[in-house]
Amino acid sequence: MSEDVWLPIAPEEIEGLPEGPRYLFWDGGKDGDQPFPGDPADCVLYVVPYMKRWPVKVRPLEQLTNVRVIQTLTAGVDDVTARLSAIRPGVQLCNARGVHEASTAELALTLTLASLRGIPGFVRAQQQERWESAFRPALADKTVLIVGYGSIGAAIEDRLAPFELARVARVARSERTTARGPVHPLTELPSLLPQADVVILSTPLTEATRGLVDAEFLGRMKDGALLVNVARGPVVDTKALLAELESGRIGAALDVTDPEPLPPGHPLWQAPGVLISPHVGGPSSAFLPRARRLLADQLTRFVNHEPLRNVVLTTGA
Repeated sequence: MSEDVWLPIAPEEIEGLPEGPRYLFWDGGKDGDQPFPGDPADCVLYVVPYMKRWPVKVRPLEQLTNVRVIQTLTAGVDDVTARLSAIRPGVQLCNARGVHEASTAELALTLTLASLRGIPGFVRAQQQERWESAFRPALADKTVLIVGYGSIGAAIEDRLAPFELARVARVARSERTTARGPVHPLTELPSLLPQADVVILSTPLTEATRGLVDAEFLGRMKDGALLVNVARGPVVDTKALLAELESGRIGAALDVTDPEPLPPGHPLWQAPGVLISPHVGGPSSAFLPRARRLLADQLTRFVNHEPLRNVVLTTGA
């Protein structure tokens, strides 16, 4: 039996891969029907293809009988954890912490600024050759609440820093203190939401965060507030959000939706006060250099029997 590593990036394009394993390229193919590059039983480390449909990502799992590590190229791992029952105990699942922070934080800021300053309306007016000036809210002097203060949430605050905010409030699963200030637990959301002009969601999708942004959450947001979601679609109750948008009480900027992809005819497309981007927080020119560095580092650690980075869980533990 050989020790194979399946990579969705061609091995010759990743500088610094250590000698030892046999590196095989597999990204599922355009339609998800690409043949496996070798015997799945020989695969000891599986790097999940990026930006592929869920069935493609999990297709090999049941046959990876000797895999020791599953490495995603996404920050969230919810699409893989749903199928981990097919994996033997003792397998480490690692996420791509460090790969998407810059790109996702950039998009969070872009969506926030575009929504506040009315850029979508200006684009529509330009297409119709209409000069429509407007007095719009600035980000300056606003209070921003970041829900999900992990590495992406911290990167978002880094990019908010120059904008002369009145305050940044931070919320995560558990309370802690950072160099920038306190991180509040989720239980304090009811008292924090009414103070926020902008609420940015960057939390992972877990059982605790699925449907977190429900009618009660949205009802506590102040009139005229903006909800920005760069997390996962199911963190937000779509029906409850539609009710608030259609009332005109709040606005939203969504990089992720539930359902996703958002089908033609879905009422979110035409809801007032919403800006939608098609889940593009991660895929940018920033992705490949960081993904390559992560894989080279992880595989060096793997070959040298050193602790891996970004271990989210170990199956059977």
